Amino acid sequence: MSASTGDDKQQLLDWIEADRDKLVAFLCEFIRRRSPNPPGDTLEAAAHVMEALTGNGLDYRVIDPNKVMPNIVASFEGGSPGRHLALNGHIDVFPEQEPVPGDRDQWSGDVEDGKVYGRGAADMKCGTTASLFTYIYLNRLREKLKGKLTLVAVSDEETFGPWGARYLADHHPEVFGDCCLNGEPSGMGSLRFGEKGPLWLEFTVKTAGAHGAYTHASPSATKIAVGIITQLEDLSDMEPADLGNLEALIRDASSVIDHEFGDGAARIVRRVTVNPGTISGGVKVNMVAADCTFQVDIRVPNGLTDEDIHKEVARILEAYPQVTYKTLVYNPPAWTDPDTEMARIVRANAMLVSGVDPVPVISLGGTDARLWRYKEVPAIVYGPAPRGMGSVDEHVPIEEFIHVVKCHALSAYDYLTAA
Repeated sequence: MSASTGDDKQQLLDWIEADRDKLVAFLCEFIRRRSPNPPGDTLEAAAHVMEALTGNGLDYRVIDPNKVMPNIVASFEGGSPGRHLALNGHIDVFPEQEPVPGDRDQWSGDVEDGKVYGRGAADMKCGTTASLFTYIYLNRLREKLKGKLTLVAVSDEETFGPWGARYLADHHPEVFGDCCLNGEPSGMGSLRFGEKGPLWLEFTVKTAGAHGAYTHASPSATKIAVGIITQLEDLSDMEPADLGNLEALIRDASSVIDHEFGDGAARIVRRVTVNPGTISGGVKVNMVAADCTFQVDIRVPNGLTDEDIHKEVARILEAYPQVTYKTLVYNPPAWTDPDTEMARIVRANAMLVSGVDPVPVISLGGTDARLWRYKEVPAIVYGPAPRGMGSVDEHVPIEEFIHVVKCHALSAYDYLTAA
């Protein structure tokens, strides 16, 4: 590292330390500006991002095929030619849960015991804040950078919908660049280089139905649904194709995966998982149900495809002529080389900032990073741990939040100053 580079990186760290209170205040207000998806209106939260850019004298454009789900894109060129780095984060969050007495306000943005609480604190307003301020700080050093930096803050990530990064992938590929850094939850101790693929299926069961005492008169649509759901669990026995060297890497990372994502997470990284998320059937307790609809979230590990799953589903349904099904969503599993340049850069900076070397892992959940990987653009995910993600107790420790901001700023700088 040259003296100049060292001075610049120290300057970035100094700016972030000086802005601690400002950064925390921004995140708290970001959380308070509700952006649940569904329904998907992110206008207030997106305005918070735009206000920060405007306040720092930075231009941006709004790409909004859906007017209540704006995507904010900002770019600047460095002082000399070079590569193009995209900083990607999303503005929308999981929908609000039905509160019960004693629950914390899900949109509080409260600071308590050194932690920021609220919907999206971990997923992913922490990471999006890191992307935003990385963009702001690096603009101050733009003449020393090589290439181009783009901020891609999108809406409509939580439902894999068509109005966010997927829309940009189809209509604005120029924002994708040569590499992506994303701040979705990973935990300080792990770095996500790949992810399983979500396959959402909807099943419909139709029977004649009958009086509840006349169970001989018609099959029950709800009973059939229960039988199918039970058999779908057998999908977890499917064996994915061997990923070669990645198998040992994932196996060696098992303790870290369990630590960051909860006990048992490592066991299912390489397995198909089945979650029957919704089920609705029948009209009255004393009637044999004539219809039932249920939706299943299947996570497909790297080394399997949706075709593999469909073959097994078709085999199960051979015994159920009353049943039809359709695919709601499918995003193939994807991964980047775990030793790609950005992975090495992030690991080095995590060590520099906090003495932590994050272990490369394949994650359970999906992110917009997959869209970069589909274009064969390396994409690395590094953010806070998913503490309470999607629950009433979602939060991020302030020190972890600051760690993520520092790592993103330093890593983006390193990527855009490399020879």
